[in-house]
Parts: sequence; structure tokens; C-alpha cells
Amino acid sequence: MARHATPVPTEEVTPAGTRLLRGVEYATPDGFRPLLLDLHLPAAHPAGGPVPVVVFLHGGGWRTGSRARFGSAFEAWEVSPFDLLAAAGFAVASIDYRLSAEAVFPAQLHDGKAALRWVREHAEELGLDAERVVLWGESAGGHLAALLGLTVCRPEPETDHVVAGPYAGVVGVVDWYGPADLRTMQSQSRPDAVTVPDAADSREAQLIGAPVPEAPRLAAEASPVTYVCSAAPPFLLAHGTADRFVPSAQSEQLAQALRASGSEVTLRLIDSADHLWAGLPDPRTVFDEALDFALRVCAPIAVRTPRRPAAVRAF
Repeated sequence: MARHATPVPTEEVTPAGTRLLRGVEYATPDGFRPLLLDLHLPAAHPAGGPVPVVVFLHGGGWRTGSRARFGSAFEAWEVSPFDLLAAAGFAVASIDYRLSAEAVFPAQLHDGKAALRWVREHAEELGLDAERVVLWGESAGGHLAALLGLTVCRPEPETDHVVAGPYAGVVGVVDWYGPADLRTMQSQSRPDAVTVPDAADSREAQLIGAPVPEAPRLAAEASPVTYVCSAAPPFLLAHGTADRFVPSAQSEQLAQALRASGSEVTLRLIDSADHLWAGLPDPRTVFDEALDFALRVCAPIAVRTPRRPAAVRAF
């Protein structure tokens, strides 16, 4: 099969001073389009050493979405979350991955692993610290971030790479309202839910290639709760209690499993917030908590005073 043309990345500086490498190819699975990431780099690093990395995974029900969006709740921000993370001393690799209409699970997980390899392979030339990586995702991206963070719990052969290099070291996971167990989503759904996870045409069915009730093994393999172990990195789970797309009980279930394994986990339930933080008057508080979590698990970090940009200080 003919290979897609290799995209040409571009470089620019954002109004906030972030150096942005846009459209960098990090992998090209056989028969598929090139997979791209945008790399947001701090304008300067006071200590002159490698910077920790946030690998961001977008939402969209595994069937839509873009690496350019941090989430609809943040689109009106004058300074984007990507720039705020860069201002706090992080590089941010925001990745695209194969959507469910292109390939079923575990393709999306393999893409995330490829991104972690890319970070390690290019760490020296780009000034990245491949041992201090935080996975941060929202919705479907939160689900994938959790699965990637739990890779340490499930050694398994690779299928997308003949020779697989080592991954970057994951030191923490931020999972915003991501599915945790496809098998229990239907039973946990709210009475006013706007999705039917067990339906034949659901997002979950499109992800695994079959309705969840008819494919329990596939559903289990695509569920983060299946892989929890004591070696898991620290997790921050944040979820709105009024979520009509992914029930907040999903994050509660994952938190319970992590605690039972002896792993570190913080669960933050946000009263009356719906999916995508709809109904939350100002999402700065949840962003701030996630930023503080990333700063803590990546310590030591050069940019520590103040611990976060004033523009996003909690109130």
C-alpha cells in the first residue's frame, strides 16, 4: 500500500511566548495516515536542563477530536492551557491518534505508546526529560491516558512495531471524566443520560468493534480497571457528578480499584458539572488542581516560585 505523504512540520512562537512545533509526525502505522503531534515548548528554562513533559490526549468519544483542542471549556481562555503549561515549565506533546472509524482498539493504545517512544527518542535533541512524563486526557483521552499509565501493569507484545524502543517514564496520570470500565457504564448511567453505552451503535461499540454485551472480553481489554496494580503511577481523577455521557461512578470505580491495589489516587467529584465541565462556572479550579498535581509528581522542577502562573491561580 502506498505511504501517505510525509507532512512538513511548522515552527512558530505563540503570543504567550511558547515555541510551537506544529504537525510533527511521531508514527505511521502500516496502511494508515501519519500520526501527528503538536509540541509546545517553554520559551526558556531557567535551569537550562531538560523539561518535564505533559502528553495530552484529546476527547471526542474515540471518533472525533483534534490535538489542537484542550476541551471546549477552555476555548475562550485568552491564554490557552497549552501556553499555561509551558509557562509552568512543561513541554506539552498534544497527539492525534487513530479514531474508531479508522481502526478499532487497541490501535489507539498502540498510538499512545508510540508517542511515549517518540518522546524518549527525541528527548535529547529537544531538551525533554523522558523520565518525567505526565499523561493528561479528557473523556476518551482520559480513558486512553489511564490505559497508558497502567501499561506498567501489563507486559504485552507489540503488534505495530517490529522493533519497539523503550517508553518514556510516566510519573502521573490526569484523567478527566474518562470511561474506566466499558462493562459497567450502562448500569451506572444517570436517568437523564444522553448515550446508551450498550447499544450496537454506541461510541464504545465503535471503539471495540462490537456491542459491549456481546464482547465482554474485548470490553474488559479496553477497560483501565482491568489492569490496575500496585506499580501504577499516581492518578488524579476528576469528574462531574452530573455527567450525562460518562457516569461519575466510572471514576469512583477506578479510584476504588487503585486504592485497593495500594496505588496513590486522588478523586475529585465536581458537584453539578456535566461532561466537558459544562455547568461549571469557571474551570480554572480543576485546571489548577491538575497543574499542581503535575508539578508535584514531576518534582524537582526548575519553575517552582510561583508554583503556577498567576493567570490561573485558584480562588
